[in-house]
Amino acid sequence: MTLIKSISGIRGTIGGSQGDNLTPSDIVKFTIGYSRWLRERNPERRLSVVVGRDARISGEMVCNLVHGALMGCGIDVVDVGLCTTPGVEMAVTARKADGGIIITASHNPRQWNALKLLNERGEFLSDADGHEVLDMAERGMAEFPGVDELGVVIERASFDDEHIDRVLALPLVDVDAVGAKKFRVIVDAVNSVGGIVIPRLLERLGVEVVRLNCEPTGDFTHNPEPIAENLTQIMEAVRKGDADMGIVVDPDVDRLAFVCENGELFGEEYTLVAVADYVLSCTPGDTVSNLSSTRALRDVTERHGGKYFASAVGEVNVVAKMKEVGAVIGGEGNGGVIYPELHYGRDALVGVALFLTHLAHSGASMTELRRSYPEYHMAKGKITLRPGMNVKEILARVKEEYAGEKVTDIDGVKIDFADSWVHMRSSNTEPIIRVYSEAHDKAAAEELNRRFIAKIEEAAHA
Repeated sequence: MTLIKSISGIRGTIGGSQGDNLTPSDIVKFTIGYSRWLRERNPERRLSVVVGRDARISGEMVCNLVHGALMGCGIDVVDVGLCTTPGVEMAVTARKADGGIIITASHNPRQWNALKLLNERGEFLSDADGHEVLDMAERGMAEFPGVDELGVVIERASFDDEHIDRVLALPLVDVDAVGAKKFRVIVDAVNSVGGIVIPRLLERLGVEVVRLNCEPTGDFTHNPEPIAENLTQIMEAVRKGDADMGIVVDPDVDRLAFVCENGELFGEEYTLVAVADYVLSCTPGDTVSNLSSTRALRDVTERHGGKYFASAVGEVNVVAKMKEVGAVIGGEGNGGVIYPELHYGRDALVGVALFLTHLAHSGASMTELRRSYPEYHMAKGKITLRPGMNVKEILARVKEEYAGEKVTDIDGVKIDFADSWVHMRSSNTEPIIRVYSEAHDKAAAEELNRRFIAKIEEAAHA
């Protein structure tokens, strides 16, 4: 079964059986459920929804179904076409829309797609709102509008340039300083919308751009998740190409990773750490990341005199915590930067602009900048869910065994040891249990990961 309904959206593989995969009927069903949710919140006026998509092969098909379902429910469509996830989020408020639908499965492989649902603030739905939408999808619409009340497409226009304009207008983005450095950068956009917007942003920053996998065909050259085993091509290109750095984004451009000038990864966990270091040097305050993110953000935050807070995994949870504590910067260790001065959403464009400003001001190389941060190593493992596996019961058994340690259970189970930690939780996007661990030493992190994968398997058979 590959249809997953969570705070990260309605996500599944294209084709197959209705209710088990993301089929045309499922796409229409969940769009109608979302439409009903919007209508019940706003019963007296005409509504509009922004719709944008990444470059996946299935994107046009899904987009057409979403457009039709929305219009059939009497809702107008603002079509921003090929657009990043953060671009759609910003377009919701810029166009004064009542919500948004982003058609993307983010880092998932090419056979996947998804509907990511936004509220009127351009933010992902809360868990409670998401469950309402799912319930309404099961119940369907009680009554559909007649021909004179059908929705229409009220605008078809790209939002990319407006997004870039707003990033470059931020006070902490120093276009002149970046341009003066004459950086040479290789960009790997995994054949999606990042291949349109990231080079355009860089060129406006005065950066020389070398494009790699930037044609938005949707036929991904490599697995689109921006992790080490998928990035050998750009690592080799940077190493041989006399480049100052490499930039990697996922298909919907909300995750960001860097490659150092020597071809080694900067580390996706350190994307947020470096950007936060720069922001905190200019704007003292607090930070937030999720429970699965590196301790280095806590260390850097405290170095600047701020406080660090952790949230459950998921952008909506990070945003809620950031608003609660008034954080000036936050995000997730998967390369997701959330800068509230622009908007409350993970945004690779603002991450690129702030990072390059930081690099330009520091006068350091990528490797020198990376060495300036606390050294941690993370290991990431997973267990594919099998029929009959009860994740809550399994993790409760592990939690009980470690009751004497510092345990956090707001999202799965995280156990903090003096010099390391391990976090075990169900994925919001795949039918797996994720196991993340971190320590100062790579071997120790990997051993901790193996040990707790074994403990989960042991608990599953108890």
